Amino acid sequence: MIIAFNKPYGVLSQFTPKHPSHRTLAEFGFPPKVYPVGRLDRDSEGLLLLSDERWIVDRLLNPRSRHRRRYWALVEHIPSQDTLALLTRGVVIGGYRTLPCQARLLEVAPEVPPRQPPVRIRKTVSDAWVELTLTEGKNRQVRRMLAAVGHPVLRLLRVAIGNLELERLGLAPGAWRELRDVERDCLLAP
Repeated sequence: MIIAFNKPYGVLSQFTPKHPSHRTLAEFGFPPKVYPVGRLDRDSEGLLLLSDERWIVDRLLNPRSRHRRRYWALVEHIPSQDTLALLTRGVVIGGYRTLPCQARLLEVAPEVPPRQPPVRIRKTVSDAWVELTLTEGKNRQVRRMLAAVGHPVLRLLRVAIGNLELERLGLAPGAWRELRDVERDCLLAP
């Protein structure tokens, strides 16, 4: 079984809290014996997969498989084309150069559900939405990459894993469902 979950802001990608006040996956009523396939940090939102099939972890997370993950990030300031090109080539974060990725400025802000609590916007600082597509998943990588090029992240959503797009799943934040066969095939397609 593979489950698609639209993880809301403020929820840890684990079932056991690190602190009693932390929200976890335990509150969403998942079937027994499923576990997250990868992670989204507590401050990130969007598509998270859960499964009871151990092989899926290697298929989706092993760096050799180069499985794509697409993110939308609301960042401070408007990135230049040179900055986007730098992201595309890979940047150094924590002594490690990230693999090449795809990066582009979204000309029109995407339609995303409001976040609770709302993003703090400063009137004196411009912002923009950037789309990044990565084939690796280091800890807080998107946030760290964008900070390294001078664009701190205000909001981060994972909108696709492979060819499986959150928008097409029709899941509101906090909602989940098991993938249909055609969606599994879409997810696992090269």
